[in-house]
Amino acid sequence: MHQKLALYLDLIRWNRPAGWLLLLWPTLSALWLAADGFPGWHLIAVFTLGTILMRSAGCCLNDVADRDFDRHVKRTAQRPVTSGRIGVKEALALGAVLALLAFALVLTLRVETVAWSFAALAVAVIYPFAKRFVAMPQAVLGVAFSFGIPMAFAAVTGDVPLQAWALLIGNLFWVLAYDTEYAMVDRDDDLKIGMKTSAITLGDWDVRAIMVFYAAYLVVWGVLLDAPHKPWVQAGLAAAAAQAAWHFVLIKDRTRDGCFQAFRLNHWVGFAVFAGLALSSLMGA
Repeated sequence: MHQKLALYLDLIRWNRPAGWLLLLWPTLSALWLAADGFPGWHLIAVFTLGTILMRSAGCCLNDVADRDFDRHVKRTAQRPVTSGRIGVKEALALGAVLALLAFALVLTLRVETVAWSFAALAVAVIYPFAKRFVAMPQAVLGVAFSFGIPMAFAAVTGDVPLQAWALLIGNLFWVLAYDTEYAMVDRDDDLKIGMKTSAITLGDWDVRAIMVFYAAYLVVWGVLLDAPHKPWVQAGLAAAAAQAAWHFVLIKDRTRDGCFQAFRLNHWVGFAVFAGLALSSLMGA
C-alpha cells in the first residue's frame, strides 16, 4: 500500500510543487483584482485546492499520452506510467477522480464559473496531444495554465470582462517563456523522436524569444495592474524583471541544468507579481 501511494504521489509530481504554483499565482492575482482586494477565504481555498487537483489530474493524462515518447527522453524515462509501474487505466482513473474532486469544489461557486470550468477542462485535455501537431504547443499550454484567470473573475463577479482576457494573453507570454526553458532541457531527445516544441521551432532564437516573452508578460500585466500609479505593484514587477534577467544568465549557454533551474525558479516570478498586487491592495497604494 505504501509503495502504491508513493507511485501515485510520483505520478502527480507531489514533490515538485513548482508546477501548481505556476498556475496558482496568476489565478490568485485575478481573484484579488476581481474582488478589488481580499476575495475571502472560501474563494482562496477553492481555487488553491482546485489548482492542485487539476494540475495533478493533468499530470496523469499527460503521462499516459506521452508514455511512448517519454521512454526515449532521459528526464522522463522513469516516470511511473512510462516505466510500466502504473498501468494506463489506473493512471486515467486516478486523473478522473482528481478532476471530479476539483469539479466538486467548483460546484460551490457561481454557475458562471461552473460553465467556464468545462472550457478549461477541454483545453487541458487537448494540450497533451498538441505536441504532435502544433509547432509551438507551449501556446496551448499557455491557455490551459491561464484559464484560472477568467474563472476567478467569473467566481467573483459572474462576468468575464475584457480585462480578464487581456490578463490571460499577458500570462500566456509568461508560460511561453518558462515552458520554452523547459523544452530546451529535452531538445536533443525531442528532435530524435519527432516531438514538436517551441525550443525546436525557435532554434537559435530561443533565448532572445524567451526574454521577449518575459518582457511582454510584464508590460501587459504592468499596464493592466495600473503599475505607474501603484508603487507596490511597481516593486513586484521590478522583482519579477530582476528574476527574468537572472534566468537569462542561466539559459544563455543552453545547458540542461541551467535551463531546468530557470524553469523551476519561475514560480517566484509569479509570486513577485502577486505579492506586489496584494500589498498594493493592503496598503491602498
